This record gives sequence, C-alpha cells and structure tokens, in this order.
Amino acid sequence: MKYRLLIILSFLIPTLTFAQEKGLDEKVNDAFMPFAIWWEATVLTSVPIAGFDIPIVLILLIAGATFFTIYFKFPGISKFPLAINVVRGKYEEIEKYGLEKVQMHMTEDGDIPDTIRDESEEGEVSHFQALATAVSGTVGLGNIAGVAVAIALGGPGATFWMIVCGLIGMSTKFVECTLGVKYRDVGPDGTVYGGPMYYLSRGLSESNLKVLGKILAGVFAVLCVGASFGGGNAFQSNQAAVQLTSMLNLEGGATGVIIGLILAILVGIVIIGGIKKIASVTEKIVPFMAGIYVLASLVIIFANIKYIGDAFGMIFSGAFSPDAAIGGIIGVIIVGFQRAAFSNEAGAGSAAIAHSAVKTRYPASEGIVALLEPFIDTVVICTMTALVIIFFNMDAGAFEYGNGIGSTVMLSETGNYVGGVDLTSMAYDSVIPGFRYVLTIAIILFAFSTMISWSYYGLQSWKYLFGRGKTADIIYKVLFLMFVVIGAAATLDAVIKFSDAMILALVFPNMIGLLILFPKVKKSFERYLTAIKKVY
Repeated sequence: MKYRLLIILSFLIPTLTFAQEKGLDEKVNDAFMPFAIWWEATVLTSVPIAGFDIPIVLILLIAGATFFTIYFKFPGISKFPLAINVVRGKYEEIEKYGLEKVQMHMTEDGDIPDTIRDESEEGEVSHFQALATAVSGTVGLGNIAGVAVAIALGGPGATFWMIVCGLIGMSTKFVECTLGVKYRDVGPDGTVYGGPMYYLSRGLSESNLKVLGKILAGVFAVLCVGASFGGGNAFQSNQAAVQLTSMLNLEGGATGVIIGLILAILVGIVIIGGIKKIASVTEKIVPFMAGIYVLASLVIIFANIKYIGDAFGMIFSGAFSPDAAIGGIIGVIIVGFQRAAFSNEAGAGSAAIAHSAVKTRYPASEGIVALLEPFIDTVVICTMTALVIIFFNMDAGAFEYGNGIGSTVMLSETGNYVGGVDLTSMAYDSVIPGFRYVLTIAIILFAFSTMISWSYYGLQSWKYLFGRGKTADIIYKVLFLMFVVIGAAATLDAVIKFSDAMILALVFPNMIGLLILFPKVKKSFERYLTAIKKVY
C-alpha cells in the first residue's frame, strides 16, 4: 500500500514546482491546464448523431435516468409526499428497530411505545443529516456559476433542459442511494463504509459478475478521488477566491494561493472529525445558506413578476426553437444537461456515499429521501438562478445569448469576458444593491460545505483503494487540502474543464452498475412499502 501511495505522490507533488519568472497563481495554472484539457477531451468523447457530436457520457446519463423514471413509475412525483414524511421521521420506529420488533411492542390500540431500544442499530446519521450532507455536496457553485454559464451559452432554453434533467435525475438518485445503503459495510466500531464502490463489487458479485464488479468498483473509486479534488474541491475554492478577490479588489501574484491556504485550514479543521462532524456542520449551514439565496431570488422574482410570463415563454421557446447561433436544439440540450449533471450529480453516484451512513434497516427509505436532492438543487434553486439571470438580461441587455467562450461570457457594453459567479453577482446586485457582499458570503458557505462533503466522498473511495489505516487517511486529507490551494490559484477555465470531466466520468462505471442492479432496488422498495402499510 505504501508503494502505491508514494507513486501517486510522485505524480502530484511536481504540480507545486514552478519556474520563478511568473506569479505563483500563474505558475499553478500553467502546470494544471494541460492535464485539464486532456482529461476533458477524453471524458467528453462524442459520437455523431443526426449531424451533432453528442458526448457518450450524456447519452448514458439521459438514457439511464429516463429508463429508471419509467420503470419505477415516476417516483419523483408519485413518491414525493412519502419522501417528505420520511425526512420528517414519520416512519422512524420501523426504520430503526425493524417491523417485527415494532409489531411485537405495539399496544392493542396500535400505538408504538417510546421504550423500544436496540443497541445493534446500524448507521451514523439521521435522514435529515444525510440529506443535508448530500445536498451540501450538490447545492453549491454549480447553482450560481454553472447556471449563469448555461444560460449565457445555451440561452434561456437551457433552463428547460436543466429542469428535465433534474426531474428524471430524481429516479437515478433513488436507485443509487437505495443500493448505497443495501450494500454498505459496517465496521466493528460502527463506522459505515458505503457508496458505489461497495454496491458495484458486492451487488454484481451476487449477480455472478464478480470480475466486472471489482473492475467497475476500482475505476469508480479512482475517479471519485479525482472528482473530490476537482468538482468537489478545486472548482469551489476557485470561485470563492474569484468572488473574494473581486469584492475586496485584491491584487498580487499570490492572492489565490493565500485565499486557498486560508480555506484549506478551515476545511481541514472540519474534515478531521469524520462524517458525524461533517453532518453536524452541514445540517446547520445548508438550511441557512439556501435560505439566504432562495429568499433573495424570490425578492427579485416578485420584483419582476410582471415579466414572469415572458421569461417562461423564452425558456420554453428557446428549448425547442433556439437561435441557430447558439447551436440548435441539440446544442441547447447538451448545455442544459451537462450543467445540470454537474450541479445535481444524479448518476454520478457520489451522493450514495453520504446516504449510506444513515440510520435505517430499510435501504429504500433513504433512496426515497435522496430523490429530493435533484428537486431541491436543480428544479428549485437552479431555476430561480436562471430566472434572475433572464430578468437581468431582459432589462439591462448585458450580454448576447451564445456569445461566450468556454466558461465565460462577453458583456455587450464593455466587450470584457466575465465568469459565471460575476454574472450572477451583477444580476442580483442590479435589483438588491449591495447584495454582492451577501452573495460573496453565500458563495463561501456554498464552497465550504461542498468541499467538506466531497472530502468525505473522496476519503471513502481512498479507503476502498488503500485500506482503512490512519496513514492512508492523513495522506488523502493532505492531498485534498493541497487541491484547495491549487483550485484557488488556477483560472476558472482550467478548473472547470477538469471538474466537469471528473464528475461526469463517474457516470460510466456507476450507471453501468445501476442498469444491472435496478431489480434489487425494486425488491427493497416493495419491502419498505409493505412494512409501512402494516404499521401506519
């Protein structure tokens, strides 16, 4: 194990060795950019369909999510009330103690006494804590910067396809998180180890596909470690650094590195405590930061309520008859789905790692909770951001749709290119003067909560690869914190290429496994529904 770790370190440490004639931030970017470009091109390999080059990963993602939605009879809609009740703890007794024990202790009137106890209860966090941790890993700068980029490059119609991706993604989250709990491993001390690594290896082994399962699990674990360094870390620290630099007018060749070091120290303090500490932090930060952002969005939406019909008109018309300059309908679909996939991570399998730590005896109960994530992240928060951007452009004519390069868009008045965070900040500030300062705080909180959640995802994958020893843990955490600094110093273009590709790459091994294991999810789901009906 030590030799494998040393080999990985030998590849990563040179990224911090630079020539001396440039600023430190620029040196970091120069070292990071070539790999980011190569990795993005590899993951987004396309096939020609109807005259368009469509990434294979998006075909797999969309086809799988659509199939699960139809097979499970639109669970995002039909089981939405059930999901709310599960989060509220309505069925807590049977989830903690099991159907037989609850029935044995029920009174003649059907009441469940408060005296049931079971010391063998598995899991580390509650449904709400698991949801908060997973949501903190998805609700982040993808909702702020990513949506702005999607609207700028794909036009208002990209919003429609982001919503569609969110709705069908609810079914994928349900499948992967049910499997995450079903095949989790619980250590002697009660620590839970779960996620795609375990349901791919164990689940496929049960299906007489042991070799395939081990290969897919290993590939996923390696990619998840990379994704934790990229989308769950570098992208977050990059956008937090950009916003702080812009708001405080900071200058200097090492500004990003300094901000990255401060963020790394703060993140390091939390991630030392493990999932329980992470969950206790995220359950407080997520409602607070989401509340601030949603409240501000609603203020702007209601201030422009007379234009709401026009905005949705642009969204629907742009979804099916976009301007040819934007790339046609296929181009808009690709932009919408790619940004939504990065934001809600449905199909990537990452959230299943957090959900697997929940306290329950019924795997499907957490699958039901998990389907709320894409709804919160994409259908609600991403749509609110999109409406604010559309209102802003209707009023100010700040940019032309489709007039952007990479992850930036050109402003009509100045001809300057700005990133997604800056564009969103301008939109909110135009209605709520000074809100950019509040948005900066929200962005830092979004970034912070996403980083600590993804540190857990990456660490679980690292443990799967290198064992559960303390030395392996320390090495991973040092590397993770190193990428906080790299992300803050590098340019957005380099970071988003690497981050996008890392998140999307997880879809390949995960979705292949889901398409084989979904019948097991159906059995778990029926078992849970039967237990509920017998008691409640």
